[in-house]
Amino acid sequence: MSTKLWDKGFEPDRMIEEYTVGQDRELDLRLARYDVEGSLAHIAMLEKIGLLTREELESLTAGLQQIAAQIKAGRFEIEPDVEDVHSEVELLLTRRLGDVGKKIHSGRSRNDQVLVDLKLFLRDELRQIADAVRRLFDRLQEQSERYREVLMPGYTHLQIAMPSSFGLWFGAYAETLVDDMRMLAAAWHIANQNPLGSAAGYGSSFPLDRTMTTRLMGFESLHYNVVAAQMSRGKSERAAAAAIAAVAATVGRMAMDLCLFMSQNFGFVSLPDELTTGSSIMPHKKNPDVFEIMRGRCNRLQALPNEIALLTTNLPVGYHRDLQLMKDILFPAIDEIKRTLRMGDFMLAHLKVNEHILDDRKYDYLFTVEDVNRLVLQGVPFREAYRQVGMAVQRGEYRPTREVHHTHEGSIGNLCTDEIRRKMERVMEEFDTPGI
Repeated sequence: MSTKLWDKGFEPDRMIEEYTVGQDRELDLRLARYDVEGSLAHIAMLEKIGLLTREELESLTAGLQQIAAQIKAGRFEIEPDVEDVHSEVELLLTRRLGDVGKKIHSGRSRNDQVLVDLKLFLRDELRQIADAVRRLFDRLQEQSERYREVLMPGYTHLQIAMPSSFGLWFGAYAETLVDDMRMLAAAWHIANQNPLGSAAGYGSSFPLDRTMTTRLMGFESLHYNVVAAQMSRGKSERAAAAAIAAVAATVGRMAMDLCLFMSQNFGFVSLPDELTTGSSIMPHKKNPDVFEIMRGRCNRLQALPNEIALLTTNLPVGYHRDLQLMKDILFPAIDEIKRTLRMGDFMLAHLKVNEHILDDRKYDYLFTVEDVNRLVLQGVPFREAYRQVGMAVQRGEYRPTREVHHTHEGSIGNLCTDEIRRKMERVMEEFDTPGI
């Protein structure tokens, strides 16, 4: 007996089916809970518009809740001859309830059913990523305050430039994550729109109550235009990919800094021995492998938007099977960024800062600008002060004052940690936007 929703009395060639389905059944398991959630909202709406009786709704609701419990307990699986999660849910209902189980699909297509599952999935996953970003942000701010008084060299062109501080360094990555969070929030808003009722992309002749299903599933709003709803397949994933890539760019850059800072040539930070790895031939080595792998993984994640863009480039309006492949690309990337954020938080919690970096005389020239500014504050014209300090450097006579007096917003002496936290909190509030 065929278990395909589109069965017309014949079976496709096995080779064709294996090629077109690919890993989709395995990936679909992650959508199972959302498929049930969408179906519960859909049948409630069908009863309201008269396509289901009250008794049928109660039977279907109870059946779907049983499947939801099965999913939560980890006992749900897609049987070998069943095409996808949607078919499995409908098959289980039909086995338990008979023909009434087949009524669940009235007024919808597998196209908008998949879209609902993906939107609900992305909405949850983006929120989880946002929570992980917030935890890393909090860790960075914590370390920024802890080491706010510890100076370190600042660089331009990888040359010693001006004094910086660990307060600034940790705080810089914290504030940069706020910008990344804005992209996550934007992607979340794009995903948080209800496509149910768009059917195959052109609506339905049934009098569907799309506002009702939007409310039942807690969506922020509707995808009103049914064609636009279908066009959001790929758009939502592309927005999520851009947000993930933005976070990865920040975390990857931080990992690169830490690889440098841990080298003996810098010696700015260190890790406990158990968080480093060794060499098979050099007994002295304590390698920052976690940060190197983090850098590599983040670089791969930055290719994510391009992968999805190329997959969806020039697809005309309407559903195309190519779109199925986005799950292969996006689902593992979501797991990767969450795992990387957790690891970043863990490693930063154990990072030890060298509080005496600037005792080394090679960092004396960090303070030339400070001394130029000190002369200017004493009334010396800037160009003359610059010349005086520059000539002292040229003659080998320069001796730094080693004093830093920065008071403006966002500087060494005024990190604005609380202000940056409030920026993050305002963005996080967007994830709690109520639905219609």
